[in-house]
Amino acid sequence: MQITFQPATLDEHFEQIIALQRQNLYTSLSAERQAEQGFVFAEHTVELLKSMASHLPQVIALADDKVVGYNLAMHMSMKDHLPSLAPMFAEFEKCVYKGARLTDHRFMVGGQVCVDGNFRGMGLLSKLYNATKTHLPEDYELLVTEVSTRNKISLKAHQKMGFEIIHTYDDGIEVWDVIVWDMRG
Repeated sequence: MQITFQPATLDEHFEQIIALQRQNLYTSLSAERQAEQGFVFAEHTVELLKSMASHLPQVIALADDKVVGYNLAMHMSMKDHLPSLAPMFAEFEKCVYKGARLTDHRFMVGGQVCVDGNFRGMGLLSKLYNATKTHLPEDYELLVTEVSTRNKISLKAHQKMGFEIIHTYDDGIEVWDVIVWDMRG
């Protein structure tokens, strides 16, 4: 089966992203399943995804026209559109990367990445991020996101492709690792 990567453009793409997100939302999974498969936190709407897509590409992995993975990209100007991410954006202000404040770098925010359970172990996370990189303006240096320290599956996959932990914080609900992928290297 061939898997292709492209920015989401159709309503059905955005609807399928939401469906895959709901299947992997931490509130939909047992603690055991979360530990075995990983999970996502933020909940989006089709309208929010379209707004995000107006700033940066929302890259999807397609198999037989079905979304089997996605990488959501957020521009910093979107920081007030998803209140659950406010603590993350506040922490970015405190982070340092390679001797400079994180906010002095040109970066995009990883809004969420997810791969369908039937397609895991195929390197899609890395392929989604690299496909996103090819669709970004060339002046972007970094991709920055956060992963719950409980989500060891996701953290391991991110580190395997080159993400570095630059900061850890507790938002009162969850402990998070802020991670950075330097897209220049």
